[in-house]
Amino acid sequence: MTRLQGKVAIVTGGSSGIGRAICRLFAAEGARIIIADLTEDVVEGGEPTSRLIADAGGSASFVACDVALASDVDHVVETAVTLHGRLDILVNNAAVHGAKPLLETDEPMWDHVMGVNLKGPYLCARAAIRQMLRQEIDGGARGRIVNITSQHGMISAPEDFAYGVSKAGLVYMTRQIAADYARQHIVCNAVAPGKILTGKTGRAVEPRWIAYSEARTPTPHLGRPVDVARAALFLASEEASFVNGHNLLVDGGWMAA
Repeated sequence: MTRLQGKVAIVTGGSSGIGRAICRLFAAEGARIIIADLTEDVVEGGEPTSRLIADAGGSASFVACDVALASDVDHVVETAVTLHGRLDILVNNAAVHGAKPLLETDEPMWDHVMGVNLKGPYLCARAAIRQMLRQEIDGGARGRIVNITSQHGMISAPEDFAYGVSKAGLVYMTRQIAADYARQHIVCNAVAPGKILTGKTGRAVEPRWIAYSEARTPTPHLGRPVDVARAALFLASEEASFVNGHNLLVDGGWMAA
């Protein structure tokens, strides 16, 4: 359990859901975690992520951050470097849904979704790469970025127009960063989850959406946060050093059907 031993990782949206699972798994593999989120409160309930990691013997620090604000993002990267001397991994996980089709998506909703889901990864990647380029090469890279996209960045997102558009943009961003910075030893990949049951309530687990997801997923069960975390771990590790610009589907076969 040392695939990330000594690495420093920022995980946005790390307090809950998929981000929480990524933080816990990365910490178990030896990474020192910076949890960047609006709050330490866990949407699904339970102890704060940083406390769970500390209780398991790992290293984690929480930094309050709105990823749509450059000043907050810069502060998170500065904190990581102040605490640990470098930044090895950025996981762009923070995201929100609009949950409306085009004609019901007003400008404030559009701006909010794009601010978190697309501007946020842009700001985070920009700040992270600025720091990574100052660092020596370690394990084949100066730094690694893992974006959490979605299968809905490649096909329509029913009744969730802004979300789908934002995730499509993040898929493209992944390729662009990889192409632009690979020669400078920056690795950038993405994980595209299918339907993941995080324990959240509300629209995501309404019977009609569960039925839709089950019908689309050939695997006879829906995904768990740890399924996404394991894929992110691979892409954040030295095992994926020759994988760059890839959008890894973790969807139970959704996009294959």
